Amino acid sequence: MAEKPRSTRKKAATEAPLPPRPLWRRVLTWTGRGLGLLAAFYLFLIFLFSFVPPPGNIYQWQESWRLGGISREWVNWDDISPNMGRSVVAGEDANFCLHWGFDMQAIRDAIKTGANRGASTLDQQVVKNVFLWQNRSWVRKALEALLTPVVEVMWSKQRILEVYLNEAEFAEGVFGVQAAAHKLFGVDARNLTPTQAARLAAALPNPKDYSANKPGAYVRARARQIISGADTIKADGRADCFETKD
Repeated sequence: MAEKPRSTRKKAATEAPLPPRPLWRRVLTWTGRGLGLLAAFYLFLIFLFSFVPPPGNIYQWQESWRLGGISREWVNWDDISPNMGRSVVAGEDANFCLHWGFDMQAIRDAIKTGANRGASTLDQQVVKNVFLWQNRSWVRKALEALLTPVVEVMWSKQRILEVYLNEAEFAEGVFGVQAAAHKLFGVDARNLTPTQAARLAAALPNPKDYSANKPGAYVRARARQIISGADTIKADGRADCFETKD
């Protein structure tokens, strides 16, 4: 048998297996891959739900199990009364058409006053309702902060409001404006009056305690404020980003 060249023998003799990578480096690699897959998953869902109705969310499934069923019915934007869109924006996020997902002035005001509610925009609420869960953990808030600008970029303002109105809880076990209109007022969502829409919006902070169809003093007073606010945002152009033009 022919002898291997000297240079080949020397190279083979000096080669040695590479040492295993440190554990921390492997953990970082797999963590990075996991985060990349999670980001891709959310991007896919955000794209999909820009034109397909979401199938529900974690909270709705929990309530369905707890209550033995829920009322939920998707309805397209053109079948929702304009009164409802303006009422929710006036009551929940009056600067909806002006911000990019976060209302910085509302956040600053909430920090100053120590308020727990008022800084969360409709964009943030949609992200929480559709893609995340209800508790107030830092993980959820971090994901909400990351996903909100993506939804703002990929969805129109009208789509954000349409999804919100179809996912929000308006009474215990009643999700979406169509189910709420049927159950509470006996009408379709397209036929909601300004007063009915305002009362539904007034109940949103706590629909298990506040009733839109049997309103107490708070809901009545809040509904009057919302009716006034809805007229204001229609007049000053803050409803233009979601109103359907004839």
